[in-house]
Amino acid sequence: LRYLRKLSLFSLLLLNLEEYYFEQHTANHIINKDDRSERGSLKICSKSAIFEPDEICLPIIKIPLRDCISIEAPEDNETNNPFTGYVAEEDYLLTYFFFFVVRYLFFKYLGKTEYFFQLDVPGKVEDVVQTLLQLYRASHLEKLGDQVAMITAILQSRLARASFDKNRFQNVSETLHMECKAEMVTPLVINPGHVCITDANLYFQPLNGYPKPVVQIMLLNVRRIYKRRHGLMPLGLEVFCTENDACSDIYLKFYNTQDRDELYFYIATYLENHITEHTAESYMLQWQRGHISNYQYLLHLNNLADRSCNDLSQYPVFPWIVADYTSSELDLTKPETFRDLSKPIGAMNKERLERLLVRYREMPEPKFMYGSHYSSPGYVLFYLFRVAPEYMLCLQNGKFDHPDRMFNSIAETWKNCLDGATDFKELIPEFYENDPNFLINSLKLDLGKRQGGKMVEGVELPPWASGNDTQDYFTNLELQTVCLQCTHNSWGVLFHLVLFHSLTYEGGVDLNSIMNPNERVALLTQILEFGQTPKQLFTIPHPRKIIPKFKGLSRSSKSLTEQSERVSPGEESFEDLTEESITLAWNNITKLKLDDHQKIHKDLIYLIDLMFVLDSTLKMFSRESKMLQRSVSFSNLLSEASQLMHIFLFSYFYSIAFGRRQDSLMGHDDAVSKICWHNDRLYSASWDSTIKVWHCVPDEILSTKRHRFELLAELDHDVSVNTINLNAAHTMLVSGTKEGTISIWDVTTATVLHQLAYHSGTVYDAAFSPDSRHLLSTGADGCFKVIDVQTGMLISSMASEQPQRCFNWDGNNVLSGCQSGELVVWDLLAGKIIERIKGHTGAVTCMWMNEQCSSIITGGEDRRIMFWKVQY
Repeated sequence: LRYLRKLSLFSLLLLNLEEYYFEQHTANHIINKDDRSERGSLKICSKSAIFEPDEICLPIIKIPLRDCISIEAPEDNETNNPFTGYVAEEDYLLTYFFFFVVRYLFFKYLGKTEYFFQLDVPGKVEDVVQTLLQLYRASHLEKLGDQVAMITAILQSRLARASFDKNRFQNVSETLHMECKAEMVTPLVINPGHVCITDANLYFQPLNGYPKPVVQIMLLNVRRIYKRRHGLMPLGLEVFCTENDACSDIYLKFYNTQDRDELYFYIATYLENHITEHTAESYMLQWQRGHISNYQYLLHLNNLADRSCNDLSQYPVFPWIVADYTSSELDLTKPETFRDLSKPIGAMNKERLERLLVRYREMPEPKFMYGSHYSSPGYVLFYLFRVAPEYMLCLQNGKFDHPDRMFNSIAETWKNCLDGATDFKELIPEFYENDPNFLINSLKLDLGKRQGGKMVEGVELPPWASGNDTQDYFTNLELQTVCLQCTHNSWGVLFHLVLFHSLTYEGGVDLNSIMNPNERVALLTQILEFGQTPKQLFTIPHPRKIIPKFKGLSRSSKSLTEQSERVSPGEESFEDLTEESITLAWNNITKLKLDDHQKIHKDLIYLIDLMFVLDSTLKMFSRESKMLQRSVSFSNLLSEASQLMHIFLFSYFYSIAFGRRQDSLMGHDDAVSKICWHNDRLYSASWDSTIKVWHCVPDEILSTKRHRFELLAELDHDVSVNTINLNAAHTMLVSGTKEGTISIWDVTTATVLHQLAYHSGTVYDAAFSPDSRHLLSTGADGCFKVIDVQTGMLISSMASEQPQRCFNWDGNNVLSGCQSGELVVWDLLAGKIIERIKGHTGAVTCMWMNEQCSSIITGGEDRRIMFWKVQY
């Protein structure tokens, strides 16, 4: 029992960077050939041999193969056997080596020290010795590239001779989909092995069985998967079993892109009915709407840009937000409290920027502005060494940095980032989390003394974060989140100069095209150690967040909550109550119930507002009495025009009171596809590729029985206009064409703001969100498109099984009419259907919703109109 261990001292961090751990064997370290040995395990690695004693109090021995003079197995004759004269105790042999053939192996270390090991490898001693000799030869090659090439060949040979152990399957009925070689990536460590995916689980089996024989992830638990770049090559895949956590469950690096993509396909195929893969645009929509915080949004964008907590060369990046580290209180109403996010950190000091520009102009190609990156493994561990000292020791060959160069003060670090000649680092997510441990020396590490004699302990906080009860106030979510929310959202502006070395950018170098192994290794080392620029997610200016209205903010950071309250209930207006009723209705939209239905037309219904149909009649139906009140025929004109649209060459003006046509307006050269009214303005869209804006003077003013129409503007298109809609403020108009183009117009100036080709077929319907920030469209291609009105950016694209002909939406949820006749409720933020409601027997062609959103009327190809009520 004295050899049983409760704790293992061995870690893969004891290996050099890019070193592999192959195998381990039970062994005795022979300290004195006459009487003493240590029981433990000998671990064979690609650049070293490591002996881990069973006794917890004894140190681990690491023997670099490059420093060895020779590695030899002793001969059988006693003359050359270094263990001649060594006799183990009989009980010892019976206990541990009964029926084992014992062979001996020793290392001559630097010609001064000999390490002797007695291995328990019956029948396989020659294989172990042969592996060590191969690695020994590789480590003594002069050029690093040649060393890496030989070690890689040895690794691939070992992986090819092994395979995944199917006995590790959780269930004997599991069906194997694929198996391939890969490496599991953790900070500063890569661990080779075999990946296996079945119809139920994803497995990784390390070649060395460390830290456990197999890693298993149930596909049912997977929430997100991301393809990753690793060393700027498309070889990585990261799997998350949580929705918002920054840390993944496994990060895999493959040896070729094909294996990575194939495994991704299998997981995505399994998940397609469980989750929807989010894009940067879909997260932007959630962020704009306030459904995720700035912190969550930045985490998601980091994930999509290939940043990972498992890869320190691509660790998630967060910006410096606060610029004031000297005041006793933060004034969140002053712009100077915050860092200017429209500039990179290297451009915030004008004098330093000028010096950099001078150097840039004089620099030969390839030029770059900054000699260091804003994120690298060294910078990440600069912030985290108090909670992860093992990573810093691994990165710096077992030593901490000089005490005066450590992360000692937030204010000093900020100042150095502003003024330092080579310091351009940003922050990490930990600064915006509710865990201050990374700022505190809770492990009581001996970090040395600074020049003034002060021991390095915890990080010095700014004055506004200090106090009796605010030791961890700097990382308190209340303050940090508010600081993050208070800033302008323009971080990451485009700069006209190349900021960093070309090797840091995606596509900056193709390592596969570099045949020289030494040049390839040198470039890869530079890529991994210097830092990597995130993948570009947006190519146009980022839209702003929809900011809720607050009474105001105080000048004190400690009374943020009290000063950022909304308007009190006693101050609610009629509009507030209307808004509440609308919200209540949409919260219960899935409880839509059929109230009544009528079949009063002879053909399909195209428009609920006018109740116009292909039987060329306009009918007025009372919802209260459920009776037809008016009907007027336009058959004389219907026969002269196409049978495909509901309004034609003329616009008609019908008197509800007298039940007759009052006036007509010849306005277009082809069929009128849709009209919109607002006060005295008429907007008419037509197949003649125009939208016309008319000013209507009613007969009460003209003292006649006719209206007078004055053409105010003509909005030209290249093709037929199929649909139009006004925003709530009646200042913008959206049009959709037969060829899939969407145009957003400023109706006050009659100018086009955006012209967007986001659909591949006819645009059926398009409408602004209630706040006019977003636009939703649907078309014959079966896709919903969410567009940011300010920038014209496509925020989200959601495919449906069949085209949706019409819809209403509240900015988050959509009620649409389906080609099959169903009414479908969509959650845009989650990107999924949340309810299907059986409706018409043919396509739903039109939809009307009352102001409170509690009553809906639909019309369809089955010639019916249906009346729906929201149930509370």
